[in-house]
Parts: sequence; C-alpha cells; structure tokens
Amino acid sequence: MMRLLIGIAAGYVLGTRAGRARYEQISRATRAVATSPATKKVLQVSRQKLSDSLNTQPKLEPMKPIDEDTTVFVPHEQLKNR
Repeated sequence: MMRLLIGIAAGYVLGTRAGRARYEQISRATRAVATSPATKKVLQVSRQKLSDSLNTQPKLEPMKPIDEDTTVFVPHEQLKNR
C-alpha cells in the first residue's frame, strides 16, 4: 500500500512540475490526431467491419425464381450444405 501512495505522490509532483504548458501541448496533439481525416477514416472502416461481423441477419442468396415476380432466398449457410 505504501508503494502505491509513493507512486501516486511521485506522479503528482512530476506532473505538476511539467506544468500547464506541457498539458496544453499534449492536449493539442491529442486533438490533432482525433480530428485528422486519416483517423476518422480508420474509425469508420473499423466500425463497419465490426458491424458486419456482429450482424445477426443471415446473408441470403437468391435461388431459382418461381416466376417473373417471385424469387426465393435462403441463408448462405444452407447453400453450402446442399
């Protein structure tokens, strides 16, 4: 427990010595990375991949049409079993 308190105290002292200027520098760098177009694109692609992997709807494949207006769909997994 004593080591934890010493670590917290040391972090506090070192952090306050770095001061407001260092905090502002870190804050600006964080904002620049978070708002960059490259970061936004990576997040968008990652979210889409995650969404696709979590999709609970089965992927449907068309089978032979019954007539001109009707097409039967079956889950993709059932096509593999046939």
